[in-house]
Amino acid sequence: MRRPTISDLAKASGVSVATIDRVLNGRHRVREETARRVYEAAQEIGYHAVGLLRQRVFEDLPQYRLGFVLQKPVQSFYQTFAKEIVVAAQAVTTARITPQVDFVAASTPTAIVEKLKAMAARSQAIALVAPDYPAVTAAIEELKERGIPIFSLLSDFSTGVRQGYIGVDNRKVGRTAAWIIARSARRPGKVACFVGSHRFHGHELREIGFRSYFRENAPEFEVLDTLINLDTPEITHEATLNLLQKHPDLIGFYVCGGGMEGAISAIREERLAGKLIAVVNELTPDSKAALADDVVAMAIGTPLPALCKELMSLMMKSVESDETAVPGQSFLPFEIFVSENI
Repeated sequence: MRRPTISDLAKASGVSVATIDRVLNGRHRVREETARRVYEAAQEIGYHAVGLLRQRVFEDLPQYRLGFVLQKPVQSFYQTFAKEIVVAAQAVTTARITPQVDFVAASTPTAIVEKLKAMAARSQAIALVAPDYPAVTAAIEELKERGIPIFSLLSDFSTGVRQGYIGVDNRKVGRTAAWIIARSARRPGKVACFVGSHRFHGHELREIGFRSYFRENAPEFEVLDTLINLDTPEITHEATLNLLQKHPDLIGFYVCGGGMEGAISAIREERLAGKLIAVVNELTPDSKAALADDVVAMAIGTPLPALCKELMSLMMKSVESDETAVPGQSFLPFEIFVSENI
């Protein structure tokens, strides 16, 4: 494929080659609106000097170093999350944002605190996905005193200490999972849910929502004891097989956290596609294939592009403000995927 030339960029942005040259080399001032149009066109056509154009266009703008600490680096969802953070940072036109994305391979308090402190050494604000531990709260309190605001992502923690929460309403997600199972079941029966860890408030809230829906609206169903899967496919696989063996009359289940790949493989192994109502989280290659094959009835997703856009705005405001805002919650509408809309 031919690499776009300066002439291609001029045509795409509707300006002359001379104007492109002025933007690239900073020889004469170009109207901000024009410079931005050139930069956006360069992004669209894949012009090789897009980095230089970005520098020219945004050189007079405020600069922010924002840190992001995610979970499980090998998971498809978190890989996509990392990419969307970079895309959202590049899309901000009112500032130059340098996003720094890192991962915590193990969700232990020590590992999280170490990663958090390392990120704080080079960031003005941090957004973090983590379970709720006293040691993590203490570290966040320490960083808050140093003027580094911390945001919780996907699952809330350290309420009253962290700057804000950005994610979906996890209790409503759990109720929605229960709703689809209750409405799709041909008859009442047993249902179950998996959580990664009750240290993840998001998982616990989804479990609470799941149980409350059945208690209030479908009491004829029996909700079994919650299963802990530590967000791992291997444990989920084994637990699903044990669940099916122990409860052959199982109607369906919801994987509140990670590890859905294990549940999907267990359903395939037992050839139960279309016979169980399984609900999982996030649209990934695995869940998409499972939806297509009728192994999974619904996937409930986080709107990552919208979340990352909102995140950039909130983090910049937190850096700009001298006063700590009242810790709050920013709920985004979650996405629902079934076989017909993937």
